[in-house]
Amino acid sequence: MKWILIGLLAVTSLAHAQDDDAQARAKMQQFISSLHFKEGEIAVPGAQARFKLGPDFSYLEQADARRVVEQLWGNPPDESVLGLVVPRGRGLLDQHGWAVVVTYSDDGYVSDEDAAKIDYAKLLKDMQAETRAANGERKDAGYEPVNLVGWAVPPRYDGASKKLYWAKELDFAGTDQHTLNYDIRVLGRRGYLSLNAVAGVSDLADVQSGMQQLLPMTEFDAGSRYADYDAKNDKLAAYGIAALIGGGIAAKAGLFAKLGVLLLAGKKFVVLLLAGGVAAWRKLSGKGKTGTVR
Repeated sequence: MKWILIGLLAVTSLAHAQDDDAQARAKMQQFISSLHFKEGEIAVPGAQARFKLGPDFSYLEQADARRVVEQLWGNPPDESVLGLVVPRGRGLLDQHGWAVVVTYSDDGYVSDEDAAKIDYAKLLKDMQAETRAANGERKDAGYEPVNLVGWAVPPRYDGASKKLYWAKELDFAGTDQHTLNYDIRVLGRRGYLSLNAVAGVSDLADVQSGMQQLLPMTEFDAGSRYADYDAKNDKLAAYGIAALIGGGIAAKAGLFAKLGVLLLAGKKFVVLLLAGGVAAWRKLSGKGKTGTVR
């Protein structure tokens, strides 16, 4: 009789878990259905830039992009998020899906004079040391430490198009899969456009292919392009190409997370929980802890 009771309890528990899982998935699907995806040529007014998206991409404007970044991915409110580029056929709830967070910095014209002189091996070591140093702050705030493993794609700067890209491989404590952070910076007259793709490192080939497609689809508007810089009247940024990759300027300003770790942590969290709908539903309904360290 004891084993019958245990069996009944197990079946009841499983049924409740399945109900909760179905409820969670329905909640998340409802969230995705409420988003307004755009296609084709997209203006980004906050950056004086635009995307000319091909058929393989769609776009979420600022309000919806922030809902994804903050509510679905679990990041704190962030007004710097201007949009989200989403590859078609790779849904936001797909375990192997990925998306590109769009932000803009108006720090001024970034000189590329140092581009050919950068020692990327030394830069990587410096970045690894800075990441380790920041783990104390992350731990104090209740989040896992992260280790910068290395370049997933070494940095490359195209002096003709004024575009820079690279990818980092990161290891978040307590996770089985390493995380990929693929970055593009498009230099302009008054600052730079930042495109940050977040995925598992196993999806590197897919992400790299998509980001290379996206690269020529991103441009500043006439009058705001790199070539439009007016040395007499325009602001000159206090840093060069190396700082864009290393994140030193942002770190000193208390914005370390905005160059990848914050968004990576949030995306990683959701990807891992998609198979466990109860926890994901709690995130969306406000019943779980959200946010990452700034």
